[in-house]
Amino acid sequence: MRAYRQGRGRALVCCDPFVPLTVEILTMNGFEFNKLLGAIILAMLVAMLSAFVARETIHPEPLEKNSYVVEGVGAETSVATAETPADKGPESIAPLLAAADVAAGQKYIRVCAACHSFEKGGANKVGPNLYGIVMNKHAHMDGFAYSDGMQALSGKKWEFEDLNHFLYSPRGYISGTKMAFAGIKNDKDRANVIAYLRTLADSPVALPSK
Repeated sequence: MRAYRQGRGRALVCCDPFVPLTVEILTMNGFEFNKLLGAIILAMLVAMLSAFVARETIHPEPLEKNSYVVEGVGAETSVATAETPADKGPESIAPLLAAADVAAGQKYIRVCAACHSFEKGGANKVGPNLYGIVMNKHAHMDGFAYSDGMQALSGKKWEFEDLNHFLYSPRGYISGTKMAFAGIKNDKDRANVIAYLRTLADSPVALPSK
């Protein structure tokens, strides 16, 4: 049996010879506890200071190339990049329009309603009204602030193939266009949209023969 002093003159009796650390802490007087707490705080401060000094004085530099090169990895990447086919642009629109679905085009074009109106006499929004766009001139709406690139084509009509290329890639067709739209890459969807735009006229123009 071992006895431990607790407080002033009082003893804590324990039959277990292996007393846990928590009991030792409880039996400490105020001075001993303060010394232990101070030692812990000092150790933490030293660790923090060491980390700060190391961070400020040691500046590792990245290697210009890997120290161990796996043969063939770079070559495979280059070959894969070289074999990636270039964008050849959209398919010809005439055969696609022959099988186009006007109703599907009207449904698809709802996503454009935030920027365009489509009814006759509709107001311009972020983009111009698109009623009667097919075979109309580029920059067809008076008073709308078109980009310089679009204005430069104001004497050119919106033929079916022009719409095909523009809707495929607006920025690829007209450099500097204000139309913030990536384009319609799917041939069928693009043909459906153009087929619907054709119907937005008092007298829709005939479909292209080729």
